[in-house]
Amino acid sequence: MIKCTWERFKKWLAVHHPSLLDDLQPPASSLELQALTQRLGVALPGEFMACLEVHNGQAGRAAYLFDRHAFLSIAHILMHWKTWNVLLEDGDFDDRVAHGATGVQPVWWDPSWIPFATNGGGDYLCIDMRPAAGGTPGQVIEVLHDTPDRRLLAPTFDDWFGRFVDGKLHSH
Repeated sequence: MIKCTWERFKKWLAVHHPSLLDDLQPPASSLELQALTQRLGVALPGEFMACLEVHNGQAGRAAYLFDRHAFLSIAHILMHWKTWNVLLEDGDFDDRVAHGATGVQPVWWDPSWIPFATNGGGDYLCIDMRPAAGGTPGQVIEVLHDTPDRRLLAPTFDDWFGRFVDGKLHSH
């Protein structure tokens, strides 16, 4: 499913945003994918891994692929995830109160939130691998660095990516 969605999206990008198409990195290797899951300590959803097997994020020489968010490579996923976890461990969020949507933990940051896109200003789209009651492991959430609301965007990465691409294809 993800590979078909990517093919539709890449055809659209070739016509409407060739610079974004050129900015996509080659596929992640099986070793890179294995290192990602080992470092995170969690098995990521198959559809997200399949996404990285098509393109390992953006190179960063063009506009953001996902509207207001850049698609992170494995190296950048790990870098941003580690930064948030260091802040958590150092107590930077101890006095912050967050509000989770139904199915989303009401915390400022959780180590089982895996960032896959950023706006470059501290805000992220994450795969939530430890949802609250009513949530689904692998759901897509939005984490804003300065806002307490943790929003649920989609029940799965496949659903989020499919809706994003469909929105692009039907907007032109």
